[in-house]
Amino acid sequence: MTDTLSEARTITPVLSRLVTGGTCHTLEHVVGNTPTLWIPDIAAGTDRGFWAKLEGGNPGGIKDRSALYIVERARERGHLAPGAPIVESTSGTFGLGLALAGIVHGHPVTLVSDPGLEAPMRHLLAAYGARVVTVTEPHPAGGWQQARRLRVGELLAESPGAYCPDQYANPDNVAAYTSLATELAGQLGRIDVLVCAVGTGGHSAGTFRALRRFHPDLRLVGVDSVGSTIFGQPARHRFMRGLGSSIHPRNVDYAAFSEVHWVAPAEAVWACRRLAAMRYATGGWSVGAVALVASWLARTSPGHTRIAAVFPDGPHRYAETVFNDDYCAAHGLCGTPAADPDRIGHPTEREVTRWTRCANVLDPVGLPAVQGSVVPAVQGDAARGNSARGGVTQEAPVPGGPAPGGLPPGSPTPEGPEPGSPTLGDPAPGGSVSGGRR
Repeated sequence: MTDTLSEARTITPVLSRLVTGGTCHTLEHVVGNTPTLWIPDIAAGTDRGFWAKLEGGNPGGIKDRSALYIVERARERGHLAPGAPIVESTSGTFGLGLALAGIVHGHPVTLVSDPGLEAPMRHLLAAYGARVVTVTEPHPAGGWQQARRLRVGELLAESPGAYCPDQYANPDNVAAYTSLATELAGQLGRIDVLVCAVGTGGHSAGTFRALRRFHPDLRLVGVDSVGSTIFGQPARHRFMRGLGSSIHPRNVDYAAFSEVHWVAPAEAVWACRRLAAMRYATGGWSVGAVALVASWLARTSPGHTRIAAVFPDGPHRYAETVFNDDYCAAHGLCGTPAADPDRIGHPTEREVTRWTRCANVLDPVGLPAVQGSVVPAVQGDAARGNSARGGVTQEAPVPGGPAPGGLPPGSPTPEGPEPGSPTLGDPAPGGSVSGGRR
């Protein structure tokens, strides 16, 4: 009797029918062309769902795109001389991208972080040739973010000709995501709603602007962290790295957003784990927060609505945090979130501590503080040319920044424990993205 299984295994494939990935002769060509995966509703098990752009398919994550693009443009304009050092503050992912850009273009890279950077990430950055400088004490008023920022300034002063990419204010961080938008347009055709995490503001602004050329009625939904000031909430210590900010990044395109959702750490953890169990494709804090919001939008929007969500990274960095049972239990990150977000009518209506949405998106600069909150401004900023607005520093130029004209430097957010865990709340009235900006 013929062993048909063995026979099938020995069949020589026809070369013309082989399907392969790209063959890359240079490192920069391994970035981009990431897959898009259908994600069913992660909460209620309905037949609704959304499409996820899996940017964890890049070697270091989504910020490989921006790091390469920013460095290439800086070299073209003469702002970064051949072989000159790159100095930047990072919470991790942008550091990976800069390490890649440094290898591709021959630049030494120095990254300033803090003790919150995971040891595996620190070791990996060092293996990629980056020098990792860790600040040991938080700034008395500005926390770890201000401490890192001050250290970047010192390092730039010590290294004439050094370049700071300044991802929070550099417009190249927006333009870098045209490629991502073009890929999404080709993969999905029509897109009605785009869901993006917001930290620097780069990938939300850049992807949305480029996609609007194909889809003029596209709506943008932003996902932020509780304790972040980007959309007008008071600055608090945040548990989630790489999501939110304690400054007002210049790259955030406030007018583009139809609504914003704030998500708490435990809610993001739940979503990350649901994604892992249901679809295997998961990631870190930003991925969980985005998935929670995108799934709710899919569940509550008209059935024909096509939703695309950007997943910025993959899960491996978070094995000892998001996916560690003991860690999550010790930090109050267990539990199931409410089925629907809470809702506020104005960003400064009250301080939010759980998943909350707001369809009134405004640039927070000049807005009154949230009722009942007192957020101290960072001391000493006036001497550096900063102005404290609502307790949040609007950053001044850093020597060696991306371009003349006073572009302010950006630096990652202060991370710290976020008290509390998800609680049940009333469903958000309306339950759809209709009525927002079109």
